[in-house]
Amino acid sequence: MPHSPMTSRTNRRTSATTARSCFTTISFSVAACPMTSPHLVWRTAHIEPLSGLRCAYHEDPVVLGKYLMVVGIFRREVRAMPPRRQRPRESPALVAFGRQMRRMRDAKGVKQETIAQLTTMSGAQISRIENGKRRATRSFVEIVDDHLEASGSLINLWEDLNKDGHPVPIWFDWPQIEADAAILLCYEHSVIPGLAQTPAYALAILRGNKEASDVRIERQAILTRDDSKAPPALLLLIDEQVLTRLVGTPETMREQLEHLIAISSLPNVTVQVVLGSGEHDGNMGAFVVATMEDRSEVAYIETAVRGITTDNPAELSILARTLIDLRSRALTQEMSSELIRKVIQEKWT
Repeated sequence: MPHSPMTSRTNRRTSATTARSCFTTISFSVAACPMTSPHLVWRTAHIEPLSGLRCAYHEDPVVLGKYLMVVGIFRREVRAMPPRRQRPRESPALVAFGRQMRRMRDAKGVKQETIAQLTTMSGAQISRIENGKRRATRSFVEIVDDHLEASGSLINLWEDLNKDGHPVPIWFDWPQIEADAAILLCYEHSVIPGLAQTPAYALAILRGNKEASDVRIERQAILTRDDSKAPPALLLLIDEQVLTRLVGTPETMREQLEHLIAISSLPNVTVQVVLGSGEHDGNMGAFVVATMEDRSEVAYIETAVRGITTDNPAELSILARTLIDLRSRALTQEMSSELIRKVIQEKWT
């Protein structure tokens, strides 16, 4: 006697739904179960009417033959169907716009529902824009920019991202990103990083531009702020040759290196010197990676033309690998401080 279809192990199960002809109102499955003889197969059909009537089991060869015929037709049609087109990935431009809009909205404490009411859209539509799954219109951006008091920065971003081709990602407000970051990982191969520069050093680097120098020094306030927002954790990876490259006067350099040792004593600041020997990806240029409170990341990359910012995952992955390589070549903080003191004594005193 064959085993019960409810307890037998199924070796093969073929399902088909919405079959043709008289089978268009049911779903069914046909199971093949082994019998005592390996050359014989016992089949049963489980029929489930879509109308909600009771299910039925059939072992009748005629009934089974009809269902297996439908399965054969279904299989042939499935094989003949062209492959389904893959959904395109979200546009990096839309993702970038959405993330920046969300950051600006969160910074102002504005809820998605408020934006939805202002723009006569649903909360779900606002969410799709912020997730990079829907393109925002110019009129939408103008309303949001005005409500968030963005001074046109959101509009400028939208315009950059809607230009022909692939725009260079220069549209993040980096000082704001820097101020909002929870973690800042910085690598410099030619000069002291801006967040650690003295006024005299910054003035020399900026060729006497006092206004720009003052702005740079003011940005350093985030390292010691004591308001409701905690200061960011800052890691400075500085190439060894930076310590011996003259900027300004020897006195400027001595003061700068002493300041570098001083800020390394802050609980949220780590200074490590990357040994100058050897080839590594850091030789390609300086950069900063900002990790935000929501764990998203934005990078600032210096070039000979201008600094650019990006949150492209592929580019962030490259920078992450570069940071791993750089830290493997860096001295510990204690050893770095000792080296800096040595350079002060031997080079700048």
